[in-house]
Amino acid sequence: MPYLPIESYGIIGDMHTVALVGMNGSIDWFCFPNFDSPSVFGAILDNEKGGFFKISPTVEGITHKQFYWPDTNVLITRFLSADGVGEITDYMTAPTLFGESEYQHKLLRSVKVVRGTMSFKLECTPAFNYARDPHSIKTSLEGASFHSHKLSLALSSSLLLKQVGNGVARE
Repeated sequence: MPYLPIESYGIIGDMHTVALVGMNGSIDWFCFPNFDSPSVFGAILDNEKGGFFKISPTVEGITHKQFYWPDTNVLITRFLSADGVGEITDYMTAPTLFGESEYQHKLLRSVKVVRGTMSFKLECTPAFNYARDPHSIKTSLEGASFHSHKLSLALSSSLLLKQVGNGVARE
């Protein structure tokens, strides 16, 4: 996967951490659970082993656009082709001022076809602690979970995911 120029990224966050979302549908930078935590996705630094979470169209010749819903940190990445228009909505939930004893970090990605037809593929390959910590993967009907010795993350999906190398995929 080639490196994207920095201007090809949008940013989403939850006041504790941020993620960089490329116009190609890939999250290439994400430290968790805080800004100064080790990275989970770091393809912006090393596209071979840095880790990423990519949702992208399966066809070539796509035009990309990114924009934020007005006055929000909700990022829309739109993919346009002759056959259809698809989009990914990315955001992180923010803590509320009251009613939450423990904040639950969530990075949400939603995919939809706005017009015509478009197929997407999903690839999620975390690389914990700047790709220094190994991890195990468990898949289920609800998605997948990734476990390193210091951190565990879950990926919920309505689609059945299969393990591929150090990550999961679905086409």
